[in-house]
Amino acid sequence: MKHLFHSFQEAVQDVENGSTIMVGGFGLCGIPENLILALVETGVKDLTVISNNCGVDDWGLGLLLKNKQIKKMIASYVGENKEFERQVLANEIEVELIPQGTLAERIRAGGAGIPAFYTPAGVGTQIAEGREVRTFDGKEYLLETALTADVSFVRAWRGDRLGNLQYNKTAQNFNPMMAAAGKITIAEVEEMMEIGEIAPQHVHTPSIYVQHLIVGEQIKRIERLTVRQEELL
Repeated sequence: MKHLFHSFQEAVQDVENGSTIMVGGFGLCGIPENLILALVETGVKDLTVISNNCGVDDWGLGLLLKNKQIKKMIASYVGENKEFERQVLANEIEVELIPQGTLAERIRAGGAGIPAFYTPAGVGTQIAEGREVRTFDGKEYLLETALTADVSFVRAWRGDRLGNLQYNKTAQNFNPMMAAAGKITIAEVEEMMEIGEIAPQHVHTPSIYVQHLIVGEQIKRIERLTVRQEELL
């Protein structure tokens, strides 16, 4: 039986200044929004955040950014956040932009205990400057190191009391690999299930990767609302 937090404030209380955290989600899909909100309230600073992107200006990781709690952002996409752009141009934040597939593989490698790997992505670009490049079968590959975190925040649709997690459709995104790559993983779940209620074939993250659970409702905001114009008759 995994430890169940009863408040989000309690769940984030051990995150310290200077911590490295991984945050699941893609855009606003599958983000642990309540854990992020609780982290904003703590005021913890100098965080290194590893996530696909940095939310939007008024939601998700954008709230930590606005509150000047992030020292360094490791991500693959940050285009929806004007405050992020402002801080980058003003040299108020460090940024490491990584090709999305490489970011995913670096996190997966970290969870698998693989220290580094070679990839063709980034060869011949600024990403490869000053980095090790080797040739295999006549093709050049760039050495990339694994990523891990002090704490991983993930969001799941369902979790059982053992810590097994099931994600809802595309909300899987970065959540499963980040759950494996954190020294401590805290899962924010929408529904708490009894042991055995999640069929084995539906478990996306095995319980071995999860240390803590917390149940919370999500607002599920839309990142960019697009509607079809009504056709004129």
